[in-house]
Amino acid sequence: MYRKIIKRRTIRKYKQIDVPKEILVKCVDAARLSPSGANLQPLKYDIIDKRELLEKVFKTLRWAGYLPDYQPSIEEMPRAYIVILLDQKVANSCGHDAGIAAMSISMVAYDEGLGSCILGAIDREQLEKILNVHDDCNIVLVIALGYPAEKPVLDKMKNGDQKYWLDEKKVLHVPKKKFENIVNWNVSSP
Repeated sequence: MYRKIIKRRTIRKYKQIDVPKEILVKCVDAARLSPSGANLQPLKYDIIDKRELLEKVFKTLRWAGYLPDYQPSIEEMPRAYIVILLDQKVANSCGHDAGIAAMSISMVAYDEGLGSCILGAIDREQLEKILNVHDDCNIVLVIALGYPAEKPVLDKMKNGDQKYWLDEKKVLHVPKKKFENIVNWNVSSP
């Protein structure tokens, strides 16, 4: 699992190949079986894979804050979404459950050869209208899924700058902090 986690990168551009329904079911089932605070299981999931809905959902999402020109086009948009919702009849917040579920979805997708992007920059009001979300539920995250049409690379963080960037060949570089800069042994960081 460690090797998969360090190889997985966020994918924002996708090939226009349909995602098999059985993979989408596996992704949601993994999320369903993931840990949940107090085992409340307050999350629900909407799976979106119909072309006419894909485009509508796509228009409610913001993709690359550091690179406003690096947005996927309609021809590069995801071929499926899993929308994570909080059922407020079960709980009024979901703590870390949505993040855990999102990572479970992303890792199952990765195992199946898919790319994913966990999105929190969402026009929630518009998306709730599009999906006819019940009043008792709130959209927490959207997971974009599809076969990757890009290959982002891991990069060393320079001068504390975490912003991802494109090189001259339009390859996305994703800087990460060094291990020794984020870990303390047996003491807390200042």
